[in-house]
Amino acid sequence: MHFGDPAHLHLLWMLPAVGLLCMWLYRRRRAALRAMFADAALNRLACGFRASRRAWRLAIWLSAIAALVFALARPQWGFRWEQSTRRGLDILVLLDTSRSMLASDFKPTRLQQAKWGIRDFARSLSGDRIGLIPFAGTAFLMCPLTVDYAAFLMSLDDVQVGIVPRGGTAIAAGLRVAVETFDKQARADRVIVLVTDGEDHEGKIENWLPTLKEKNIRVFAVGVGSKEGEPLPAPDGGAGFQKDREGNVILSALREDTLRALAMETGGAYVRAAPGDLALDRVLAEHLEPLARAESDTRLAKVWEERAGWFIGLGLLLLLLESSLRERSGRATS
Repeated sequence: MHFGDPAHLHLLWMLPAVGLLCMWLYRRRRAALRAMFADAALNRLACGFRASRRAWRLAIWLSAIAALVFALARPQWGFRWEQSTRRGLDILVLLDTSRSMLASDFKPTRLQQAKWGIRDFARSLSGDRIGLIPFAGTAFLMCPLTVDYAAFLMSLDDVQVGIVPRGGTAIAAGLRVAVETFDKQARADRVIVLVTDGEDHEGKIENWLPTLKEKNIRVFAVGVGSKEGEPLPAPDGGAGFQKDREGNVILSALREDTLRALAMETGGAYVRAAPGDLALDRVLAEHLEPLARAESDTRLAKVWEERAGWFIGLGLLLLLLESSLRERSGRATS
């Protein structure tokens, strides 16, 4: 037997406690009656009462509740085979892991807020393949395109500043790895979700525009950070902020122009994140939903037969039986 929602089975542990509570309340009521009436009067009032029948009613009532709890857990047995076809996009997330992502204008850091937003984004997908490419001065494929969202999230958890050995920021390096990763024969629309503060030390982004257009790869850029700029923590982990050679505090600000141009040139879109809102839900709802999703991975899926109706019927039948069972076998005499 399988269960569709096995978490409800934990409610069964409450039934013995409910049964003991009912027994305690009954005994408490009997004690109160004995305190109010003499034994002879109480026996006359309770003439025909059968304690065993009350116990049976309680047992039947608890059994009915247990049957309904089983129904909530969606018991399943027996199955059929159905053909299942996945439909989805190919999405590669390019995540900036340069030191500028340690700025705290997005609490606790830009990178952490980006990871939270990407996590929520991945959890909202259904059937789309998603992969992860962290980049700084260079880039590498950390999680290949997959529909195993749990594996993607595990890779995302491991991302931190310094995971890419070479420092700096090279958005073009991330674009190169993404182009090489996408399946050239894929029929689904291919999407790059670029999450960065826009700082780029290498340039050469424009060199990839023709390739992106030719392969119909759309870039949706998410700008993380404030336009006013934020100081970076000291590189040695000590107190204070990072400074240039002249001793001035370095401010890291959001650079939107490059991101906006890259998105517009490839048929994507640019959005600016806000603290607590990476805006990827808007990207999904407004821009990704209309894109073409290819059918792939056609396979036979085992579909279990739902049997909750049997337990619902059993529970209702037991409740009917419990309500019809009388606790008295006769009438009180005067």
